Amino acid sequence: MLQRGGNALDAALATAITLTVVEPCSNGIGSDLFAILWDGRDLVGLNASGRSPSGWTRERFASQQQMPQRGWESVTIPGAVSGWVALSDRYGKLPFADLFEPAIRYARDGFPVSPVIAGKWQLATTVMPKGLGWQEHFLIDGRAPLPGERFRSAAMAKTLETIAQSHGEAFYRGGLAGAICAYAKANGSVHTRADFESHTADWLTPLAIDYRDVRVHEIPPNGQGIAALMALGMLDAFDLASLEPDSVASQHLQIEAMKLAFADVYRYVSDLATMDVSPASLLDRDYLRARASLIDRERALQFGPGEPPRGGTVYVTAADAHGMMVSLIQSNYMGFGSGVVVPDTGISLQNRGAGFSLVHGHPNEVGSRKRPFHTIIPGFMTRDGAPLATFGVMGGPIQPPGHVQMVVRMQDYAMNPQAAVDGPRFKVTGARSVDLEASASRELREGLIALGHVIEAVPDTYMDFGAGQVILKTDNGYVAASDPRRDGQAAGF
Repeated sequence: MLQRGGNALDAALATAITLTVVEPCSNGIGSDLFAILWDGRDLVGLNASGRSPSGWTRERFASQQQMPQRGWESVTIPGAVSGWVALSDRYGKLPFADLFEPAIRYARDGFPVSPVIAGKWQLATTVMPKGLGWQEHFLIDGRAPLPGERFRSAAMAKTLETIAQSHGEAFYRGGLAGAICAYAKANGSVHTRADFESHTADWLTPLAIDYRDVRVHEIPPNGQGIAALMALGMLDAFDLASLEPDSVASQHLQIEAMKLAFADVYRYVSDLATMDVSPASLLDRDYLRARASLIDRERALQFGPGEPPRGGTVYVTAADAHGMMVSLIQSNYMGFGSGVVVPDTGISLQNRGAGFSLVHGHPNEVGSRKRPFHTIIPGFMTRDGAPLATFGVMGGPIQPPGHVQMVVRMQDYAMNPQAAVDGPRFKVTGARSVDLEASASRELREGLIALGHVIEAVPDTYMDFGAGQVILKTDNGYVAASDPRRDGQAAGF
């Protein structure tokens, strides 16, 4: 797309659309999407996550012990297609239909499945529900494709052509919406044409917090990006640069700040319209200093939420010669999403409804036409009002800690983007427990245990420790990095 005369947005969108075909374990046509974009003058955000159907009342889920993780009762209205349209209309240079050409070609002619994707595909065979279309569409002779084996989807190619030719209208108001809703009705679900027709992707101003000499930006709730900002706001009270990057002291502070942030986020974050505290309150500097004061340098603690003042995923980043920089993330959530694939369309639907709570009165309680708590978060950094870096880390709950660790490594420890991406990661897995990547040193592992951290290996063969990408703007161009933990690459044209 860049070689055709397109800009960074065209390149990012064409890649995101193609990834629905070649990495279906992580995203699909029925995904959600968030983006932060610098257009050369301003920084803007887009929330293209979907809302619940109007028929999703609390009473509908009263017999459930937890939100369903698969099937139609986990599917909110998919927002990715609306995100592609909104971004292209506002910032794209190339015709919308041109962005679909590579994806349609790969779907129609097939592509050799990469080893990493083949492994994720195989894992899904044991957890996907039967009778909802997944096996019929994604298996070859009853099995997952092997590494290097060619996978084709004529149905997906046709659907992408329809979306391209209708400028997305078919997905929300035309034949594709009709097919999705008919399949929903046949399976006892309450998704309706009105739910699709009322969907909107929303432009917004990203949240931000100053950390050292940069400003870090995230999409506001319903996403969890605010957790990364809160943790960085707490860490700003400590001189991390005086500590070794992977020392026990430095990692302990980062883990504790992340635990404090998560305690608040899981209590307060929901659809912005139903939050009982404002994002500004959660980012209040005095409040974050008070939360940081709870951190004990000598031992791990268990934290509850504070009282703020009242008031499976793909990541793509692109930048161009004119200064446009795009940070975009797109996901079906858990591997392959809900397991629902609409017959004859190749549309695999996300399972973002699993992010709702069933706790009565919780801001994130399941309800009608409401956005659930969302894990995918694109990141952006600026310095003195100018763009500095786009970054993201795929992988569910690893994303806020991943953002924090990458920012700390680049800002406190002056690591280049690739070194920041490569560094060993931690995951907060409970009130006191943490999981460490195998590449972390034995000294770090033993030192954290001595401070009272419970090092608990959490089996997570799909998410692992996430995967990140970065583009850093320099005086003479860009420096890009891609995570060796997954497929992906940094490329320049």
